[in-house]
Amino acid sequence: MQSRPVEAATIGDDGRNDSADDAAIVFRNASIRRGDRIIWQHGDFSIPAGSVTAIVGTNGTGKTTMMNAELGLLPLASGSLKVLGKPAGALNHLIGYVPQSYTSEIDSNLTAEQSVLLGLTGTRFGIHLITKTQRAKAYEAMTFTGIADKAKYRLSQLSGGLRQRVAIAQALVSDPKLLMLDEPLANLDLASQRATVHVLSKLNRELGMTIQVVAHDLNMLLPILTGAVYLLDGHPHYAAMNEVLDADLLTHLYGTTVQVVTTPQGDMFVTPSPDEPDSIEQDTHDPAEVAHFHHHHASRSTSLGAEEEQA
Repeated sequence: MQSRPVEAATIGDDGRNDSADDAAIVFRNASIRRGDRIIWQHGDFSIPAGSVTAIVGTNGTGKTTMMNAELGLLPLASGSLKVLGKPAGALNHLIGYVPQSYTSEIDSNLTAEQSVLLGLTGTRFGIHLITKTQRAKAYEAMTFTGIADKAKYRLSQLSGGLRQRVAIAQALVSDPKLLMLDEPLANLDLASQRATVHVLSKLNRELGMTIQVVAHDLNMLLPILTGAVYLLDGHPHYAAMNEVLDADLLTHLYGTTVQVVTTPQGDMFVTPSPDEPDSIEQDTHDPAEVAHFHHHHASRSTSLGAEEEQA
């Protein structure tokens, strides 16, 4: 794994980067449509290089859709999207991607080493001559993720947590600048979640890698997150974590009463309120209230109106 210098980006009060030159991902008035339905619109923000960012929101808000757009797999309905300084999809060879379905779709008869090597050969079919350089790269990626001693184990012999680290090693083997993971902690036990987060922290801290994670539960990731993209009422927004960790905002985001708790040691975690009445209105996304927590930019603030209501 090769280390890279990290240039800090300055975040303005509105959550946008003051300089897109320091950004890994830049959305400008972007929207995604499927058929007649707008999935989300008015995406206008930048994600800093060297950051660890979560994409959060309830089911169906378009979290995975956003990653697919960043990979150039889904075209924008409007606006623009640049990833690593080029139009989405142009530099996918510099992106490591771990899909949510990796552990269920990969051939369980492959060894960990064979699986990681797919990140270099690009296919699991046919006979491929593996060079010493490729094998060394695979071993380096497995060592970094802590699975080198499992190289000859078949995936069927590994726990879910170890298979997830195989998936990350496969994404890392080509030395990406950006690592994208879709629900990497789903269906893992607590110890495996912690081990996975440790690998992500190490990648960001030691290699300066930009990391983006789709996540439902923020708690395990909180120690390493620098910011979040939150999808609320059909509009994506970026903010630093100290702004996202707001009980009122998270209540609107998740549609249920949420509290942010700080321990005496200074650690924070997000939890549902224990005393929520049974009669509470679950859909708390009232437009007037939500406007207090996020806003669009002045250049189009007067043109949303009915367009937002339709979203």
